[in-house]
Amino acid sequence: MIRRTAFFIFVLAALAGLVVTLWPTPVLRDVGDIEFQLLDGRKLALMNLRKKPVLVVFWATNCKPCIEELPDLIKLYNELHPKGFELIAVAMPYDPPLNVQTFVKNQRVPYPVALDVEGKVVRAFDGVPYVPMAFILDTNGKIAYQQAGKLDIAKARRIIERELPAQK
Repeated sequence: MIRRTAFFIFVLAALAGLVVTLWPTPVLRDVGDIEFQLLDGRKLALMNLRKKPVLVVFWATNCKPCIEELPDLIKLYNELHPKGFELIAVAMPYDPPLNVQTFVKNQRVPYPVALDVEGKVVRAFDGVPYVPMAFILDTNGKIAYQQAGKLDIAKARRIIERELPAQK
């Protein structure tokens, strides 16, 4: 019995070592210079946000988890935006612009909200199969973290705070 257990543990350790060795290390991918078409009519180029950590959140007005995470995103934005953080919410192409505009106004969303009617932003992020979906871009504009589903705010905060400029 002891031999069998020891052998089993050895096999598990060997498999774990193999997985660690062969598992691809995450590569920071640059999404390029995307231009966001904001609800208020302005355009915002991602290039102009270099040197800032940026959270890009894809969402829809009919997405329950998107609506549930809204208070956490507003709190995160209000706390970290003054320190150099930016958050951009991108409405999915299938979400009617009037619905988005009404929702944002009613919920008093303080951060920029972009429409992606043609799906260009979705394509720049290799397609977004479901929402919510979040991408944290480092200060060089590369994807440092991505998460499908409701965002782990604590983890996102740690990643964003590491990217913020040192406060004096």
